[in-house]
Amino acid sequence: MGYEIGLNKAWQDLANQKAPKNLTIRFLGDEYSIDIDSKLVLSLACNIAVKELTSILILHYAAQKLKGLPNRTGIWLTFREFSGIEGYYDAYHRRSIEPLVRKYGKNPEAIREALKRFPGEISEGGDISITVEAFQNVPVLIKLWKADEEFGSDANIYFDASIKNIFCIEDIVVLAQILGSQL
Repeated sequence: MGYEIGLNKAWQDLANQKAPKNLTIRFLGDEYSIDIDSKLVLSLACNIAVKELTSILILHYAAQKLKGLPNRTGIWLTFREFSGIEGYYDAYHRRSIEPLVRKYGKNPEAIREALKRFPGEISEGGDISITVEAFQNVPVLIKLWKADEEFGSDANIYFDASIKNIFCIEDIVVLAQILGSQL
């Protein structure tokens, strides 16, 4: 129940836009049904209700999509480059970057397997990089570096600068956390 206020606000935002009663949104290769009347976000792959935090993210995206999504800028930003991140960086790093380093630090090339589950492609940078289409028009670039004699393995997540016009900082943290856990 910790997200009840945020969830209710997200539902209200959609209702205020006079959204269609049913919407379908793609997120990380899965389709989600949004039923406004029932206030239910359902994973169509599993036919189960989505956790509150993921529901809020999907609802925020749906509301922005109804208003119109911004064009991609082609400018990649790390989380540190956003304004208003004070107090969020440690949680962001712990929940998104560290899981990537734990999983792929010894074998960065293994991240290629994620492209079998999620829409995306191999990209430039790091020892290996992939770009994942989290939502339509919301690309996320993940770069991995393997350890060498001087430095340990590392990872970073980059967002197209247009994401600032789609999600707030809290949503970007949640998006990165979901990516960090599902990749």
